Amino acid sequence: AVLCLDEKTMIQALDRTQPGLPIRPGKAGTMTHDYKRNGTTDLYAALDILSGEVVGQCTPRHRHQEFLSFLRKLDREFPKLLDLHVVLDNSSTHSHPNVRAWLDAHPRWTFHFTPTSASWINAVEGFFSAITRRRIRRGVFTSVADLQDAIRRYLREHNRDPKPFVWTKTAETILTKISRLPVPSD
Repeated sequence: AVLCLDEKTMIQALDRTQPGLPIRPGKAGTMTHDYKRNGTTDLYAALDILSGEVVGQCTPRHRHQEFLSFLRKLDREFPKLLDLHVVLDNSSTHSHPNVRAWLDAHPRWTFHFTPTSASWINAVEGFFSAITRRRIRRGVFTSVADLQDAIRRYLREHNRDPKPFVWTKTAETILTKISRLPVPSD
């Protein structure tokens, strides 16, 4: 199995100071510019490239301990006969000595790191964009528990009818387009 894994850190549980006005014909929905901050959560997520399903876990912090907890969850959820190839960025939590030791003890796991400053290449970033637009950005959360419940509901809804990411252009088309770009001079 190929998993694209990353974390969305410091997701804020925001409660607006006044209710927003709903969308009406000819009028956009509104929300106040000020808010009450009710804490944060971090979301670890792994997107299965073949099925489009996402496994997620909310954590109060973003350290190697939470990352290892998420790896253990994934290890339980995927059949033992599968080798797991994981695409992820090279953050310090992903390359911590305890994580490396765990990987050594679990040979079915192989990490494939994206280049520095290229986490956009990781397909799970599209999922983070969707959950932000569809559930988090305009949400009202009176507590971290409310925010985490909303995230878990979104994961369940997404996984009812998951869709794998499909490239719509061939590599040849993309490379041809890139070859026409001007080359920067020094």
